[in-house]
Amino acid sequence: MEAVPIQSENFKLGFIGAGKMAESIARGVVQSGVMPPQRISTAIHSNPSRGTPFQSLGISVYSHNTDVVDASDVIIFSVKPQVVKTVVLQLRPLLSKKKLLVSIAAGVKLQDLEEWAGHGRFIRVMPNTPSAVGMGASVMSLGGAATEQDGELVGKLFGAVGKTWKADEKLFDAVTGLSGSGPAYIYLAIEALADGGVTAGLPRELALGLASQTVLGAAAMAVQSGKHPGQLKDDVTSPGGTTIAGIHELEKNGFRGTLMNAVVAAAKRSQELSRK
Repeated sequence: MEAVPIQSENFKLGFIGAGKMAESIARGVVQSGVMPPQRISTAIHSNPSRGTPFQSLGISVYSHNTDVVDASDVIIFSVKPQVVKTVVLQLRPLLSKKKLLVSIAAGVKLQDLEEWAGHGRFIRVMPNTPSAVGMGASVMSLGGAATEQDGELVGKLFGAVGKTWKADEKLFDAVTGLSGSGPAYIYLAIEALADGGVTAGLPRELALGLASQTVLGAAAMAVQSGKHPGQLKDDVTSPGGTTIAGIHELEKNGFRGTLMNAVVAAAKRSQELSRK
């Protein structure tokens, strides 16, 4: 059976797995007006409280995954990587090529997903946790039978919780090392900046607020100004001034190399985990 084009105006979306990431995507899709909650569903099994945030949005909550699949044209598998195989195999009889399948399970390759589902109309997406506040960075790769139209539709869904890019799946370990794990590096940097402020005499609350807003503002400048980060750095670095004194300390302690090594180490670990 050939893949049937999905009508972007009236398709139905289902989530297999009702965790925090599924909730973030659903909330973003509804609140941004990408699609109404009446066309979205999920299923709750062991933890009834997980249904509350979905129901509060007007999303249908079923008792069984099969009900979600039956009701949906696009199905996002948002379960933990260690159970995605079992879940896809259980639902395989219902997963025809009429349905577009999406996985956000980290480290689970398209080749395996396609084999378990019985067809290649699958798209793999690597989102990150800032999706919870609409500032996510998501990268997607299309399976063998997924169409460009499928990709545009999925890009629109994940665009409701941030920015999206398309990349070859072979780059996903590096994506994991950078945008997947990257928020934790930035949280560490914010904490360290705040600690530095406290050391210099600032009250803790003020220091944390300034550190967080400084990182947020600097990121916005990097995205919106069109300037290279090096140029933005030079713009605030006066000869013999305070900023260059601070940058000198960072360079002496290998700041850039440490961040680069963190990305490479996380990417390597992602490769190791995906082979298991």
